[in-house]
This record gives sequence, C-alpha cells and structure tokens, in this order.
Amino acid sequence: MAIKLYQFCISHYCEKVRWALDYKGINYQTVNLLPGQHVNTIRKLTGAESSVPVLEHDGQIIQGSGQILDYLDKVFPDRPLMPEHPDLQARVLEWEQKLDEQAGPALRTWVYHYFLQRPKVVVPMLAAGTPFYNRILLSLAFSRVDEIMRKWMKINQKTADTSQATLEALVTELAEIYQQRRFLVGDQFTRADLTACSLLAPLFQPPEYPVPWPKPAKIPKPVQAWLSERQAAIEPIAAVYRQNR
Repeated sequence: MAIKLYQFCISHYCEKVRWALDYKGINYQTVNLLPGQHVNTIRKLTGAESSVPVLEHDGQIIQGSGQILDYLDKVFPDRPLMPEHPDLQARVLEWEQKLDEQAGPALRTWVYHYFLQRPKVVVPMLAAGTPFYNRILLSLAFSRVDEIMRKWMKINQKTADTSQATLEALVTELAEIYQQRRFLVGDQFTRADLTACSLLAPLFQPPEYPVPWPKPAKIPKPVQAWLSERQAAIEPIAAVYRQNR
C-alpha cells in the first residue's frame, strides 16, 4: 500500500516528516488538509487526536512527527536517522525532545501572532496545497479563524514576546554548535539535525518547503527586523538544511 502523509503544507512538524521521507528516498503521497476542516478526516483515521502529521502505511496509522520517524527507521532502515551507539541515541532524542517542545511551539506562536494580522499574506500559506476555493473560504471566515487560532494556541503579545526570547536562545545555541561542527550529535546527520532545521525552516524560507513564502515587503516589520538582526546566527542552521535536504 502506498504511503500517505496527511498534513498541512505550512506545518513545520510536517516538514520534519517530509524531509525524513525524502532523505530515505521513500515514495509517498501527500494529502493536504485545510486547518479546521482537517478535524473529521484525522479523527476518522486515529480515533482520537486531530493533530497532524499522520502517516498511513500498510494498514498502520502513525500520528506525530517523532513517532513517524521511529516507524520509518524501523520499516525503512536504509539511511538511518539514529546513530548506532546507545549513548549517542540518547543525546539525539534529548535534542529532539527539546526542539519539539521549545522550538516548534515558540516559532509557531511568534510567527502567527504577527502574520495573523495580515490575512492577505497568511491565508495563501494556510491554504497551500488545497483547492483554490479554500482561500476564499478562509478569507470570508478569517475573523473567526483568527479568534480560534489565538485561543487554541494561546497567541497574544505576551506569549509572542516569550516565544521570541526562546527562539533567540535556541538559534544562538544551535549556531554556535554548527559553527564548530557539522552535526549536533556524533559525526552523522541524525533526526536531531533534521528536527532543528525543519522546525526553524520558516526563519529562512527554503524553496523545498511547499508554501508561497511572502516577499520581504509583505513580512510584518517586527519579524523582518528580528530576522535581519539575526541573519548571521540563522545562516549556519540554513546551511545544514541546504546540505542535507
């Protein structure tokens, strides 16, 4: 049975899985969903949570980026994303957990706080990969979408400021490491590097990421200013992405 990846194109956790599939050379089909409308589709698959990404393969339903990477390394062992030594494996998983719990939510909160203030910019990104009429539907219902997203993800100026500080610390830490060595753990590319670079990819807007990135003039000024000031720290992370994606 063909592999299906149920996803939001805009999701950096989905980019984590897309990259893993591509890195391993696995053929797969994407099922692009519209945030909000995805709930029934995903709950029918999982019987529980409605979060993406979700992978469907040979009758198996795997939900969550970390669980999907576990599955891929088990079922498709070529080009493993984990080192062989147990001590290195533990360090990789520590990095992945830290990034999943800190980098992912922080970037999402910070970016959406500002981009939700620009519906014409964010709507095409939210609807990327779905039928054209979803942009119209999202635009018409945007005030409600904005309200729900802010409430569900606890997005406001205070949480955006806290998230920005978290991003600053993580980007600085990662940049210092990547300036000294090629990989976060050991001497091979692992899921730690994949997690770091995929979750932070929206900071450098790579072409492999399937959303219509806004032109610089369309990026909210606070975001644009922060990115400009920290370009030197972001570049080592972007370089790892380019070299391995």
